[in-house]
Amino acid sequence: MDKPLQGQTILVTGASGGIGAAIVERLAWEGARPIIHYGRDASSAEALLARIGGNGMLAQADLSTPDGPFALWRKALGTAGRIHGLVNNAGIRTDISVEASPEDWKAAWQREFQVNVFAAADLCKEAVRHFTAEGGGRIVNMASRAGQRGYAADAMPYGASKAALVNLTKSIARSFGAEGVTAIAIAPGWVRTDMAEDFIATHGKQAAVADIPIGKMASPAEVAELVAFVLRPSQASLNGATLDVNGGSYIR
Repeated sequence: MDKPLQGQTILVTGASGGIGAAIVERLAWEGARPIIHYGRDASSAEALLARIGGNGMLAQADLSTPDGPFALWRKALGTAGRIHGLVNNAGIRTDISVEASPEDWKAAWQREFQVNVFAAADLCKEAVRHFTAEGGGRIVNMASRAGQRGYAADAMPYGASKAALVNLTKSIARSFGAEGVTAIAIAPGWVRTDMAEDFIATHGKQAAVADIPIGKMASPAEVAELVAFVLRPSQASLNGATLDVNGGSYIR
């Protein structure tokens, strides 16, 4: 079996379920040793580690706190010694109306940006410093179609935060590519996760796929396969790219 990621240690945030868990499984299948980050769901993280045969590590951290990302990096690096890749997958979506109180509105935006942008930026900072000192590395930031085309009225913080993540990726790619640090953003549309299933249960499948020309959502495994591909050492020229995974529902 081809193992293009053999010997690579890769930190994946928000990895205990959904897309993150699929990424971990794919990375392990391609020979990498994943560092599985989780916030609160230790049992799911432990089960995931067991599914990949124990060939990985667990790292708990609360990315919603200012020191959480730095604590995660210290823990991961202290355990692994050398990290070759970072996948910023952790993210939240907050529904907040423009009719909300100023206090609730501001809190929603701050919470969303802390997890979706600030935590990712902090981890990118530490990764860039480590990668430039150790001969290179790769960053994959999980953005969203929402950051490309805008988002629903009650979820504007999510779309804005994902747009910021795309720009962060571009800045890293332009600034540190010469030092062996490459960065890629992946922007999925609907992915068949628990959030999608909840939407389908409420609104029906047709409402979810109505604007997707291929008529179906992406699977977590489909996204995970792309993440693993762009992490391959042979794909350095993808540096700075934003790869859309949305079935044609948004085309640039």
